[in-house]
Amino acid sequence: MTVPGTDTLRGSAAAFAASEPWPPAALAVVAGQELARATEWPLWTYLELRALPVSARSARLHVRSILREWRIDALTDTVELLVSELITNAVRASSFIATGPEKSGPVPRIRFWLTSDRESVLIQVWDSDHRRPVQQDEELDAEAGRGLLLVDTLSARWGCCAPDGQAGKIVWALCAQ
Repeated sequence: MTVPGTDTLRGSAAAFAASEPWPPAALAVVAGQELARATEWPLWTYLELRALPVSARSARLHVRSILREWRIDALTDTVELLVSELITNAVRASSFIATGPEKSGPVPRIRFWLTSDRESVLIQVWDSDHRRPVQQDEELDAEAGRGLLLVDTLSARWGCCAPDGQAGKIVWALCAQ
């Protein structure tokens, strides 16, 4: 099955569209009534990506295409940046889990959902690492460590939850107009 708007991803080794039950299992444990109502939002898309650095680019292309299709262009830049940060964190977490010190083995997968009610966009990214992300206090000249600061600044809310009966975690961010 292909997801509408994924033409830019054809031929990519990093991403493929797939059919995934909606809502993701963890959405039920996300705190807050507005997020629980996201299961009723009419617009959603799902990608499964390999935990590779190129996956952030594939996810950004998907966001741009889907938000254009959904006619939510005003949120595109913000959602793209949030997705890029969350996917990059998931890739780092997944590569640590799968490869260990030997740096061999199959490339793990990460999952990525976008959901919208046409005013807000809920981003969810799953990876197999159970460790929750921790926002770091980095110096102004640091080259890394500010991703969650961007997520915290640009999203209306964000958080992390463990999926019921599954390994890993889902990190989510809500972007509102």
